[in-house]
Amino acid sequence: MSLYATIAWRNLWRNRRRSLIAMSSVVFAVVIALATRSMQLGSYAHTIHNVVSFYTGYLQVHERGFQDSQSLESSFTRPDSVAVTVNAVRHVTLCAPRLESFALLSSGNVTDGAQLIGIDPEREDRLTELARKVASGRYLRADDQGILLGSELARHLGLAVGDTVVALGSGYHAASAVGRFRIVGTVRFPTPDLNATIAYLALPAAQVFYDAPDRVTSLAVMIDDPHALPGVESRLAARLGRTFEVVSWETMMPEMVQYIRLDNASGVIMLMLVYVVIGFGILGTVLMMTLERTREFGVLIAVGMQRRLLGGIVLCESLMLALLGALAGILLGIPLIAYMAAHPILLSGSAARAMEGYGFEPILPFSLAPSIFLWQTIAVLALAVAAAALPLHRVTTLDPVAAMREGH
Repeated sequence: MSLYATIAWRNLWRNRRRSLIAMSSVVFAVVIALATRSMQLGSYAHTIHNVVSFYTGYLQVHERGFQDSQSLESSFTRPDSVAVTVNAVRHVTLCAPRLESFALLSSGNVTDGAQLIGIDPEREDRLTELARKVASGRYLRADDQGILLGSELARHLGLAVGDTVVALGSGYHAASAVGRFRIVGTVRFPTPDLNATIAYLALPAAQVFYDAPDRVTSLAVMIDDPHALPGVESRLAARLGRTFEVVSWETMMPEMVQYIRLDNASGVIMLMLVYVVIGFGILGTVLMMTLERTREFGVLIAVGMQRRLLGGIVLCESLMLALLGALAGILLGIPLIAYMAAHPILLSGSAARAMEGYGFEPILPFSLAPSIFLWQTIAVLALAVAAAALPLHRVTTLDPVAAMREGH
């Protein structure tokens, strides 16, 4: 193998300019591919983080049937005892109780629908860092009788901290749910949809409002390793039995999962176009190197050199060209992507409004996942092998007499 590599290395630098130009095309394409893929995966990770840490959690525990009905009739009692079972599962870091249902919030002539959620303020803050998202006023306390509104919801209702809002909904067992709550604060989320549709009460106040004493609709669960999600989900389901259902964020947010899959498919298509550029660059260089040495190959075969050895040299040249370009591209890409990961692109103007219109934060984050760099290297090497197929075929089928007559 060292003989193959030594000869291939020398041949590669016979025409230094041509090799450097080919490597430069590989470097440029690899940097573009790395940046594109890093931005894609970073956007997915950021969006998922927003969803799980701002609202759903990685998992939720419901009474069986709640996911389909979203009804207070599928709430359950003794949430603390269920929480003990949940917290005993490996990778679970925290679970927080919630009592949530739909309600109408009204001020004057303006009425908006909202997801009105009763929370344990301390545990909710540990799970979603909700207190850090308070935009005005203060955060809820455990015995609070006030309400916390999304900033956009408060703006649309024309309300501010200290004002009163009227809430109307349907309580447990179809009881009428009517209440007046003083606004103690507003919260602002990076996701615009949440700002316009969410409101919080302390859990005891929500249980009184919905006439559902000691009842909750869900336990939101956070874990320390997203990759452990399937295992945690199955273990929780086994421990809690058939009375409860364990639902992952993917099941609760199918539209987001579909969006990520669709966007990922379009990203793969774009990467394939970049790979085509890389492949043709490698193919052109290796084929030119082969054609220039047709007479040389004919002489070598005529004096008894094995075609297998010649083919191995051509393959090594292709792999070296691709590997050097890929490594240089990765070395250039790492500091660039690291900087972009630390300083994500903040969109403004029409681009920001367009993203907010789709319910996403106007930001372009980047990912430093090692798999991004590993797969780019593997892809480029695979392209190098594919690009070497034509030169290999020419070498292995070369007629030495005709090759020496051509004189190339």
